[in-house]
Amino acid sequence: MGGFIRLFTSLICDAGVARECLFCERGLELPGFFRPTKEWDLVVVKDNTLVAAIEAKSQVGPSFGNNFNNRTEEAMGSALDLWTAYREKAYAASPQPFLGYFFMLEDCRASTRAVRVKEPHFKVFPEFVGSSYAHRYELFCRKLVLERHYTSAAFLMSEPSTGENGDYAMPAQDLSMERFARALIGHLVMST
Repeated sequence: MGGFIRLFTSLICDAGVARECLFCERGLELPGFFRPTKEWDLVVVKDNTLVAAIEAKSQVGPSFGNNFNNRTEEAMGSALDLWTAYREKAYAASPQPFLGYFFMLEDCRASTRAVRVKEPHFKVFPEFVGSSYAHRYELFCRKLVLERHYTSAAFLMSEPSTGENGDYAMPAQDLSMERFARALIGHLVMST
């Protein structure tokens, strides 16, 4: 994920944010409400103002089931923690920051085949029935933005044999790398 963080860093600098306002190797901790701090993957702080925070995650097989649950709980918890801390003025008088979620999934048979659901007591939402982990991650990223937990989300997939060369697929246009970058840059231009 380091390459994507470097790309975001470059885009942010190209948008006019000074390099000393970007934190991607150290200084990544932000106050939380339910825990003292959370370490993000990229943080932008300008003039004592939280401008942006980005979480970049990936998943490779073979254990997609357990990892899917862990990743979704982690992303939702991080957003809840940050927004609650924001409400409680942990970031001084910062206007609403950009909160980004960037996710890359291994493109393989185990991530793209349909997975059954267990419904011992109640029916799950229909979009999950017969869906693959790839589709579930797509739905998850979309719902994170729909429910305003994150300002923008990107969802990419990459095969192990070609991913190291920078090859990836974007399964959904509304979760594309370009859309994520545009939302980030737009926020920076309006807030800095």
